Amino acid sequence: MRVFFFIAIIAFFSPLHAELPSPSGSPSLEQRIADLEAYVNNSSRGADVVNPATGSNIGGPGPSYNAWMMTCAALVLFMTLPGLALFYGGLVRAKNVLSVLAQCLGIAGLVTILWWVAGYSLVFSRGSPFIGGLNFAFLHGVDARPNSDYSYWVSQNVFAMYQLMFAIITPALIIGAVAERMKFAAVLVFVGAWMFAVYFPIAHMVWGIDGWMNGVWNPAAKITAIDFAGGTVVHMTSGWSALVLCIFLGHRLGFRREIMAPHSMVLCMVGTGLLWVGWYGFNAGSALAPDGIAANAFMSTTLATAVASFTWAMLEYALRGKPSVLGFCSGAVAGLVVITPACGYVGPSGAVIIGIAAGIVPFFACTKLKTWLGYDDALDTFGIHAVGGTLGAFLTGFLTTATVNPNLSLSLAGSLNPATQNGLARIVGHTLWIEQSKAIVVTITVAVVGSAIIGAIVRGVIGLRIAPEIERQGLDINQHGEEGYITS
Repeated sequence: MRVFFFIAIIAFFSPLHAELPSPSGSPSLEQRIADLEAYVNNSSRGADVVNPATGSNIGGPGPSYNAWMMTCAALVLFMTLPGLALFYGGLVRAKNVLSVLAQCLGIAGLVTILWWVAGYSLVFSRGSPFIGGLNFAFLHGVDARPNSDYSYWVSQNVFAMYQLMFAIITPALIIGAVAERMKFAAVLVFVGAWMFAVYFPIAHMVWGIDGWMNGVWNPAAKITAIDFAGGTVVHMTSGWSALVLCIFLGHRLGFRREIMAPHSMVLCMVGTGLLWVGWYGFNAGSALAPDGIAANAFMSTTLATAVASFTWAMLEYALRGKPSVLGFCSGAVAGLVVITPACGYVGPSGAVIIGIAAGIVPFFACTKLKTWLGYDDALDTFGIHAVGGTLGAFLTGFLTTATVNPNLSLSLAGSLNPATQNGLARIVGHTLWIEQSKAIVVTITVAVVGSAIIGAIVRGVIGLRIAPEIERQGLDINQHGEEGYITS
């Protein structure tokens, strides 16, 4: 019965690839079943094996893999538009709500263009350990065929679009620190330069197949670090850059003298919910397959986020006597941030520990550290994303377990010889935290230095900050000629 079942499945999938070239040779039934098993197990098909004796009847992408990744890509875009836009938009004053929405939309368009021109290639093409080459510039050759450097079954064009959504949300996170006082033109110029100076190099070093800090897939990596879905690449780069930029801009007019309360906690709550839902595409999607690793990431993301949201609000309850909706929302986002680098590597108990830490450490960063140091991080981007991302990357070094992710003990050359392994099998549970610390230092250095240089240049050429009279009146009407709310 099992053989007949496999034959039926193969017969079902064969028409989907009828237009592809015929393989050399004729696969036997055993070879065709092996291909089917490779499809189910997310491993290499016959045609991907070095010097295969017989070609594969499945020559293209896997339908279920593409469906999964297209769905996850849509969810990650959903995080920025409308999730982050509404979350940040609700936290600013009413006169500036449209400026946040416009900045999110502008960044989405600008980054997409840069991704097409060279961004995708600089991150995911083979090149140096620090930056990729230009083999995929203008998305040349990025078609429906999988790129086996990253996935055996996902079309490369789908993979490229999925990774584009990460590239979009990362600089959009920065605007939370500089909200209500930065020129729209300066935002676009800064982001355009920042992508090349900070995001593309760090993303390649961490996720590129030959990246300097890609501890999972590059056996020659000098820093054997891991980052499942973007603790260093997304949250640390944006959060530490946000701190630099908000210091360059200075305080908002009336900072600490006027009430600058969120104008709509309803929008903030809606945005938080959309972020939480979209984050499943962010974290579970980073498995690049609807498999057991994705299932674990889905579970760990849920546990950490719920625990962090509850922890943050209960801290408010204990210290201030009232648990706020803003506290629940901030805790949820902090939990999402801190679990991101670890979600595919930790079990349920590790996720709960991360959730508790995410509810405590960013809480004090946002409520105490900001006051002590005096910087005007308008919407707590640094407190949540920089502090949270750094915390998550560090805790990943202690809580990771190979039992939930076999890639942590992977033999890259198909051999049990330790010399061919990715190195993680020897350090998980031991010294992985040291490698994580190295990656943290590199990421902070690149983000801070790159952002400082770009910020200084932009400030000198076109200026960063709007005029005081415009700031008092609001960015919406002056920068965009519109108002978020018409009350008369």
